Amino acid sequence: MVDIKDYPEFETAWCPGCGNFPLRKAMRQALANLGLEPHQVVFVSGIGQAAKAPHYIPCNLFNGLHGRALPPAQAIKLALPQATVIVESGDGDMYGEGGNHFIAAIRRNVDITAVVHDNQIYGLTKGQASPTTMPGHKTKAQPFGAPSDAFNPVAVAVAMRANFVARGFVGDMEHLAELIAQAVRQPGFALVDVFQPCVSFNKVNTFQWYKQRCYKLDESHDPTDWRQAMDKAVEFGERIPIGVVYKGGRPTFEDRLPTAPKEPLARRGVDREALKRIMSTYGAPLKRPTKKAGP
Repeated sequence: MVDIKDYPEFETAWCPGCGNFPLRKAMRQALANLGLEPHQVVFVSGIGQAAKAPHYIPCNLFNGLHGRALPPAQAIKLALPQATVIVESGDGDMYGEGGNHFIAAIRRNVDITAVVHDNQIYGLTKGQASPTTMPGHKTKAQPFGAPSDAFNPVAVAVAMRANFVARGFVGDMEHLAELIAQAVRQPGFALVDVFQPCVSFNKVNTFQWYKQRCYKLDESHDPTDWRQAMDKAVEFGERIPIGVVYKGGRPTFEDRLPTAPKEPLARRGVDREALKRIMSTYGAPLKRPTKKAGP
């Protein structure tokens, strides 16, 4: 039986009091609750303080470029279908540098889970406004206040009918661990956007700020109702819902692709005769279409 002790803790480079600590604990608990052993899990991350999270969990890990965590994660899942693939990165990495990949991943619907450390600031590079920073928020790089409207990843994911969309808060680790577990169980692309305060560089969206505003969605909310989900996805201000916002049923990319492997690619044989035939065509002269005689 898998226990949280199978995912031991390590010394980190995070600031004392960082919201990454409770998120890491929730992730470890979720993996244990799912009964997943470390060798069955592949973490993929980009660049940033949040992207360091998989370094501190003893699983398989691919650390990619800034904003480029989702493409290799999808490739890994297609090449190794039996693996549980989890992308873990920050709001800047995922929604800023990786914004186009985020949208493309929802469209493709490969069976991976994205857990985003959303502290509404760039923590690694010392506090610039991120895509989810609220307009007017003053930072060292935006002394007159962030001039752009905030990106709402939950609303975008629901609008595009991602197969699973949830928002969590590190102030309730048990609830967050369950959200992560549900996201992993759901086939297709799953997003869990997690509020986790940056104690060093975000003095606005503090633990108390989230605590006063976040409320759990109850049984009156039907996550399979897209219109209800959109209403909750755009609710952000004095009240912010956390929990499962939307659950869809689109077929996964793997189900739509007849050639998608059902086993690890490493175990598939190579038809060398077919390969020779294909390679031989590269040296053959091109056949130009003959012109038809005119009238």
